[in-house]
Amino acid sequence: MTGRLAGKRALVTGAAQGLGAATAKAIAREGGRVLLTDLNLEGVSSVTAEINRAYGAGTAFYACHDVASEHDWISVIAQAEQDLGGLSVLVNNAGIVVMGSVEDISLSEWQRGLAVNTDSVFLGTKHALRLMREYQPGSIVNISSIAGLIAAHNFANYNASKAAVWMLSKSIALHCARLGWDIRCNSIHPTFIRTPILADLVGDKDESTVLAKLARQVPLGRLGEAEDVAHAVVYLASDESRFMTGAEIKLDGGISAM
Repeated sequence: MTGRLAGKRALVTGAAQGLGAATAKAIAREGGRVLLTDLNLEGVSSVTAEINRAYGAGTAFYACHDVASEHDWISVIAQAEQDLGGLSVLVNNAGIVVMGSVEDISLSEWQRGLAVNTDSVFLGTKHALRLMREYQPGSIVNISSIAGLIAAHNFANYNASKAAVWMLSKSIALHCARLGWDIRCNSIHPTFIRTPILADLVGDKDESTVLAKLARQVPLGRLGEAEDVAHAVVYLASDESRFMTGAEIKLDGGISAM
């Protein structure tokens, strides 16, 4: 542990597995304390217990959390104040993939994708800022996607919802700066990362074949790992990035350079 996040109090959504779990572990490893939230209560409690075994009791806490629910957001922000004694880092990570073209998906699927991927960032930031402004400096890190910058015919909802996160992040950054708060907001845009969410792309096809095909689309020739994203979150959450706001980090193996 190098202590890059010593004294930081963080909330990470979608932390039962994948990027969220890796991020929560990285925050704890760097000296921060963290509240992990997820609808998967068994998974998030297991990751929390793992962190506390590694870094000491009271390092991590957990909550059951529907990120599309304003009521749940109000509840977890109150829990962050109680368990962590404040909040200085918000990582809006929870998300889902709704596959299909603009003609394929139903209105309910469209609305669900926007609720989880985009409404969650709006709700989380809206309610977290009330607490974060009392514990500056602060950092909001929104996990968007390279799909928020580059479109595909069968990613209508994912493209739209993640592009909205990209622009919302910039608006949040300017809002905080205009008010003179030392609270920054940036977005991270990963490409294919080796996490359970890739199962939505694999479907009923052979996993190794699909993953190899995805890797061939990346100039570096491989999929990303959850830790690749967690490292970027640590940088944005730390005081090392105090002059970075309204920006985006592309973790895409070179895809956007083509």
